[in-house]
Amino acid sequence: MSETKIRVLIGSPIHQKPQVLEHFLSSLLRLRRDGITLDFYFIDDNGDSASSLLLQQFAPAGSEVFLQSSGFHDAYIRNDTTHYWNSDLVWKVAGFKNLMIRRAEAFGYDHLFLIDSDLILHPDTLLHLIGTGKDIISEVFWTQWQPGTILQPQVWMHDEYNQWEILPGEKPSQAEINQRFHSFLAKLQLPGIYEVGGLGACTLISRRAISSGVSYDMIRNISYWGEDRHFCIRAAALGIPLYVDTHYPALHLYRDSDLAKVAAYVRQTTAESGAGGASVEEAGRETAVGSDSMEDAGREAAKGGAGAAHGGDTLGGGKADSGAGAADGGGEKADDGAGAADGGGDKADGGVGSADGVWTAAEAEVHLRKVLPADSRPEGTAAARRPKLTLTMVVKNESQRFLRQVLQEHRKYIDEAVIIDDGSTDNTADICREVLHGIPLHLVRNDVSRFHNEADLRMQQWEEVVKTNPDWILSLDADEVFEARFATDIELLLQEEACDLFCFRLYDFWDDNHYREDHYWRSHQSYRPFLLRYREEFTYVWNTSPQHCGRLPENIFELPHQLSNLRLKHLGWSRPEYRLDKYLRYMLLDPDGQYGWKEQYQSILDQQPKLIPWVE
Repeated sequence: MSETKIRVLIGSPIHQKPQVLEHFLSSLLRLRRDGITLDFYFIDDNGDSASSLLLQQFAPAGSEVFLQSSGFHDAYIRNDTTHYWNSDLVWKVAGFKNLMIRRAEAFGYDHLFLIDSDLILHPDTLLHLIGTGKDIISEVFWTQWQPGTILQPQVWMHDEYNQWEILPGEKPSQAEINQRFHSFLAKLQLPGIYEVGGLGACTLISRRAISSGVSYDMIRNISYWGEDRHFCIRAAALGIPLYVDTHYPALHLYRDSDLAKVAAYVRQTTAESGAGGASVEEAGRETAVGSDSMEDAGREAAKGGAGAAHGGDTLGGGKADSGAGAADGGGEKADDGAGAADGGGDKADGGVGSADGVWTAAEAEVHLRKVLPADSRPEGTAAARRPKLTLTMVVKNESQRFLRQVLQEHRKYIDEAVIIDDGSTDNTADICREVLHGIPLHLVRNDVSRFHNEADLRMQQWEEVVKTNPDWILSLDADEVFEARFATDIELLLQEEACDLFCFRLYDFWDDNHYREDHYWRSHQSYRPFLLRYREEFTYVWNTSPQHCGRLPENIFELPHQLSNLRLKHLGWSRPEYRLDKYLRYMLLDPDGQYGWKEQYQSILDQQPKLIPWVE
């Protein structure tokens, strides 16, 4: 009987220099994963194409890698003095981390491990943190936030970054604060697990904490700056204590000069980890034992006063440079998933790596240096054949609606179209032929509409698509269109070998510029399947319900699938006359809400729905 493994998703928003990112990825490859299934979710926010290339080539054996473009091109400034953040960057990164929480929840991971991309981890970090059994716990790292100041940990006790203990209402003197401050730093230099008030940047979050509602959303009545503070306050309010572990401090590459510390840190931590090592269960019994010789990790506290140590960097330890926007936009990559560009995983570059997916420091170094040549960008790479993308639709009397508009967008990226004209009495078919001129079009006409039994109609549609030998099937309605960047980002999705199904969020537009969001209208808060790779050997099963049966077979989630942050606009509710028409149709076909939601049908005619502005 095969053992049940703990499933962990490592998440990191990444805007990083390639020389730093190389070491970060290398440290991930060195993580011990005994008894763990380890997958990765990276959001590529890079401005340097070499960094984006490193992420594309990252493909450890036995892991899925979901690589997603941020879609942002905003500036982030950092130098050897400090890093400069503004509110837009902070809450952008908060949104990235929330996406990672949602993915971990949707795919049933046991833990989410959020890591900033300028950290180098001890190989035993992950096993040890899981073994502590804590719902939220960070591994400590130490940083000199401003030149000439002392090293401080990225955790704190209360408020924004106060690193001393205090009781409610207590007003200690400055001398007492200084004494408590140094006691706090001294305690965190000793191997142990300590409860804290705030943490970030290297944080393991359990499934229980995620299901309890933790998030990086802004808490409106709190003025503290930085998404980690809002995460920690929300967790505390939910009754989830926060802990820091100090057994295996990470190395923080806050400045370029910190790169000189990497070699010694890797040598020392590799020797400490040793061969084989402990299992997850054994790691849980090691909470009183750990390395106490981690000078290169920064576990040292010099003399100095509390309250002035991190100068202008008000984010403290929770930020570093994971996820800020790109200035030149050169790093946009789209929502491609796992796998290296050469398709070979960790063995394709010449056999680097071990069968169990654990890399030695030397193996990781060889692999990543092959990924990043001296000129930082390999030349002459041949693109693989683009898989065929087949659009399929069911249409009926669409000539005065959105058909022309959406087909003009779709023709930018499709290779073929299969359209069922379900009894139109207008020139819908002529519009299809006109707009898709030059693209292979299979137009099938039903003289009598079959929509009264949607399952029959959808199975007819599927059979006609399969006749064309599709590679990928994009199933959309005649009033659905993706946001503009889909036309370019779709290319990488189609090349994804590790995924057969992509899911997207659908936004119900109530006019040209707003979508509806309330108790009855929140489809955009979940992901639905629209893009499917056709597998001839797979047995597809349909829901035979006459209404709301789904536009694709119901068992497709047995195939490898991923979430995409590309958004789909549903225009069919955006005119009052269309809403009335749909209301009457649903009340005719399903008056008791047997196949749908009667209260939602009734809400279609609400006079003052809650509308949210759309931002492209």
